[in-house]
This record gives sequence, structure tokens and C-alpha cells, in this order.
Amino acid sequence: MGSKNKLKRFKENETFDNVIQPTREEVTNNFPLKGNWHTFFKNENPIVLELGCGKGEYTIALAEKNPDKNFIGIDIKGARFWRGAKTALENEMNNVGFIRTQIELIDLIFAENEVDEIWITFPDPQIKYKRTKHRLTNSDFLKKYHHILKEGGVVNLKTDSEFMHGYTLGLLHGEGHEVLHANHDVYKDYYSPEEVTGTQTFYEKQYLEQGKPITYIKFKLKY
Repeated sequence: MGSKNKLKRFKENETFDNVIQPTREEVTNNFPLKGNWHTFFKNENPIVLELGCGKGEYTIALAEKNPDKNFIGIDIKGARFWRGAKTALENEMNNVGFIRTQIELIDLIFAENEVDEIWITFPDPQIKYKRTKHRLTNSDFLKKYHHILKEGGVVNLKTDSEFMHGYTLGLLHGEGHEVLHANHDVYKDYYSPEEVTGTQTFYEKQYLEQGKPITYIKFKLKY
């Protein structure tokens, strides 16, 4: 994507009422929507997050299938989720929002017990050991998710990375969390949930064309 196109999308994002682009200072200094997301959506429906939402295809697809829930895509790359935000506005989807921010700030953006479900779709596996702190399913991130999730809330991890799948499963079992569903190839598993197989992101289609199996874990956190 050219720099001019990126700048154009950044500008357009500023006009979208379903996009929030707070500064780090705003997030760390009593972010006003923390604990008050019902005022953004103007309802009390359950909140579902997609972390590292990319182009926003998964956020949009889940929102279309679940109009009784609110969906928020989070990514630091606003030029990517521009497409999802624009699609939501064009289709008058009032249950969709996007936030441009770092995922490590998630517990400053949402209050304790404010979120019902989290999706992590095709994150960078950060394979090198020195990058462990950046893996979205490391212990520190799991604690943040546990803090903002309601009791009984679940986390979904969908990835093409066998490393990420194995790392996460090992961590979950080691820390005593509850694995509700796990498999190494969602398209060969009869019991794969429809929300996992019924939606494919831009990158997922590329992975499938390359013959990569798509893995999935659904789990509850216990501390």
C-alpha cells in the first residue's frame, strides 16, 4: 500500500464515527469509555473483541451473524481496518466499532468484567524466544484478558502457526486453564464451530491455498 493511500485512509478514519483513535496518553489517563462502552453502542448487549483484527473481515462477519452482540476490532494499523470500518458504515451496522491502539493497553480501555468474548485471529507467533513477551497468548496477556472478561467469558485463538497453537496449549494446561475445544485442522474436524469455519480472512485464504492447516483453541481462563 502506497504512503499516499495510507494517509488517505488515516484521514478518512478520522471521519468515521465507528473508529476510535486515542493517544497513548488518553488511554493511560482514565480513558472515558472504560466501563462505559454501552454509551458508544447505545445498548447493553454483550461485547466481543477481535485482537489484531487486520482488515476487519472477522469482526464484520461475526457482527453480521450476531446482531444482538457488539463487536470491536483492535489493531495498531488503522490503514488496514479502514476497510472493515467503511464496510460497517456502508451496511449501517451499528454493532461494530474499531480501535487503533496497542493490544497491551487493553486493560486500560476496558473495565473489569466488561467483555464477554475475545477472538485472536492469525496473530504473529513471535517465534524467537526474545519475542515471547509479544505473543498474544503469553501469561501477561492472559492475565489482562482475564481481568476484562466476565465470569465464564471465553477466548478463541485461530492460527495457521503450529508453533503458536502448541505454545498456547502447553501454557493453558500448565497454568490450569480450561480448554473447551482444540484441533489442528478446523476444516477436517466435524466438530469445528461454524463461526470458525464459516468465515475466512484475507490471510487465511492465502494460507489455505498454500496447504497450511488452520488450528483453533477455545478456552476459559482461571486464576
